[in-house]
Amino acid sequence: MQFKDYYQILGVEPGAGEAEIKTAYRRLARKYHPDVSKEPGAEDRFKAINEAYEALRDPAKRGAYDQLRSRGYRPGEDIQPPPGGFGGGGRYGSSEFEEIFAGGGAGGGFSDFFESLFGQGRRPGGSNGPRPTTARGESRAKLAVPLEAVYQGSTVRINVHNRTLEVRVPKGIRPGQVIRLAGQGERGDLLLEVEYAAHPKFEIDGRNVVHVLAVAPWEAALGATLSVPTLGGSVGLKIPAGSEAGRKLRLRGRGLPGETPGDQIVELEVLAPRPQTPAQTSAYEALRDAFGDAWRRV
Repeated sequence: MQFKDYYQILGVEPGAGEAEIKTAYRRLARKYHPDVSKEPGAEDRFKAINEAYEALRDPAKRGAYDQLRSRGYRPGEDIQPPPGGFGGGGRYGSSEFEEIFAGGGAGGGFSDFFESLFGQGRRPGGSNGPRPTTARGESRAKLAVPLEAVYQGSTVRINVHNRTLEVRVPKGIRPGQVIRLAGQGERGDLLLEVEYAAHPKFEIDGRNVVHVLAVAPWEAALGATLSVPTLGGSVGLKIPAGSEAGRKLRLRGRGLPGETPGDQIVELEVLAPRPQTPAQTSAYEALRDAFGDAWRRV
């Protein structure tokens, strides 16, 4: 098993703050998403980016990873977890529940290194499956569900006790709600506490879905109609002329389902593309000459 430098994968320093890590993740996820990227190895890079963000976005996981990283391991260096997992007395970041990731989402398909460090459905000593935690022998685990499954309501697959189980995810299920699988625990039922898996395009605020949309300076200044991803598919969004970075636009009813459905909030991020040709450089020079410094707000 090889050590992974999650900070290096995201291109941030070990002391980076939460906002910097999130920004780096968004930028790389957009660049390497398999649906849009034509670069060789984009899918593998995308998976690595998701894994790194999953490890660093949660303070408990990040602290556990930092503790291991402080031992001086280098990227790609072979390491062997001791009996009982890293740290001897159990894996770092372990809590009352083990964690299982549903297949088909951005959070799935993590490496052996991630699983050994954080648990992903494996108990210390190599025994697969969640721990029984109740007097009745019920097993409990956290289930990280892809947002698409929450939006649509669907069946996802998980691996428990070396078996593949299908779990019906109700439409609009909320974090903290529990799905019970009768007789699928070690000595009784399996109780899965739902949490939302990290997503490369969306964040959740209550029932609202938040998406950061990159727009070019001329699109923000002149206005444009752009394609915006939503959990229900792409839609056209009109960008008003004179928009600035940080402006928030609302797509009503495009959030998570519920008695009162949430909205999708689209936050504009104005990015200036790097000139690639002499003509593009000339265009930037023309803008500089036309605007000068008068546009700056002092």
